[in-house]
Amino acid sequence: MKYFFYLSLCLAVLVTGCNNNNSEESNSIYIGGQINNPETDYVVISKENETIDTLYLDEKNQFGKEFTNLGSGIYTFRHPPESQIIYTEPGDSIVIWLNTMSFDESLNFSGDGYEKSDFLLDMFLKNQKNNDLILTYYKIEPTEFAKMTDSIKADRIKDLEELQEKNDFSEDFLNIARASISYEYYDLRERYTFLIRKYYNNFAEKIPEDFNNYREDINFNNEELQDYYVYTNLIDDYLRSKSIEHCLKEHGDKKKCLNINTFSNIERRILLIDSLSTIEPLKNEFLDRLSAQAITMSESEERLDSVLSLLEKVDYSRIESARELAQIQKNYFVGTSLNSLNAENTEGKILSYSEIINKPTITYAWSLYAPTHHRWQHHIIKDLQKKYPELDFLGVNIDLGEREEWLRTLETFGYDKNNEFQITKRSSSKETYKKYLNKVFFVAANGDIVKGDLQLGTPEFEDQILEFLNK
Repeated sequence: MKYFFYLSLCLAVLVTGCNNNNSEESNSIYIGGQINNPETDYVVISKENETIDTLYLDEKNQFGKEFTNLGSGIYTFRHPPESQIIYTEPGDSIVIWLNTMSFDESLNFSGDGYEKSDFLLDMFLKNQKNNDLILTYYKIEPTEFAKMTDSIKADRIKDLEELQEKNDFSEDFLNIARASISYEYYDLRERYTFLIRKYYNNFAEKIPEDFNNYREDINFNNEELQDYYVYTNLIDDYLRSKSIEHCLKEHGDKKKCLNINTFSNIERRILLIDSLSTIEPLKNEFLDRLSAQAITMSESEERLDSVLSLLEKVDYSRIESARELAQIQKNYFVGTSLNSLNAENTEGKILSYSEIINKPTITYAWSLYAPTHHRWQHHIIKDLQKKYPELDFLGVNIDLGEREEWLRTLETFGYDKNNEFQITKRSSSKETYKKYLNKVFFVAANGDIVKGDLQLGTPEFEDQILEFLNK
């Protein structure tokens, strides 16, 4: 069936040169496909955070174009709000099929050279499973976990070698594929190191001296991998581990050092990425994330001033957006009342928070454009609602002005409309409010913020709920 789909699509876009791409002499790259249940009428092809082209869907929800000036490498294929990576090189004809109802799981590649993108997609899906694995197995002893990660890496290498025998991949792709295997392996060990230090410290003392020796092999300036989630995830977890190790060495206060939302922890990570990487887009990706975390977790004007001074010190190029976010954060310090702010309910009525909140409440922000994240949030909240009926849980959608899309998402995923609201009458941009997607507020029945430096889904989150209820 895949063959007939590919053949029919090539015939449909013959004028774009799909057939020409089947020639060994062709230096062009064809990218096309079909999207079932499209969310928008276009797809975007980009590389290194720069848009290459926007391709619009036709009446059959198909798209396609021949590119004559693209080189080999990783590209991002985005159909908002979702995205995924592809690998292509001159001579390839990549055909993409997907259903937005299950984006990553339904994604299917075909055409000349599709096996490379297929391998990276398979790595992504396996990496997602590793997220569950690490939470299940971090309590085993370090030597056993080391054997497990060695086995995973060996299996990945074997799979790649078998594919290479069938496809004769280019050396450029093999370098990226091997790096993806290595960085996945490194990241498993980084996350394990963090988790047992934080939650199972008796095993931390048993970590072998060579457990993290791979750190010497991390290249923080690999331009080819800067769009690759496995690479950026590893760097993120490395920065976290190193900041904690630095704190423990300098201060020895385990509880304080393992709180990754403290200013000193975030400051260390900002200074590290600034010193380690010379790739501006990659560096800015981390500075964006870390500066937002530092600001949204600040509880005083003095702390905000410290964050902004640090960003000036590292010559952060988006300092004005950080200042705008800092101004917003002043409305969310502990002790501040939310009562004067407004939100819109699913019936279109604009209400103040004084009308919405009448008992202890937990609020969380979510966006249509972070679908994996909002599904994860609502899954956790659904369980918490059953455990803590004495609390209200309010989902606050930040996509100002996109009412119809918000309501459609609530229907699609079956979210409880009684507990869902959308922000309204706010002056700041959607990009600014995106910074609050990882933040949770504990709010008293009178509308005052009781705690605001919390993140959903951490192992200690329920302990914090019980502390909130017992006040």
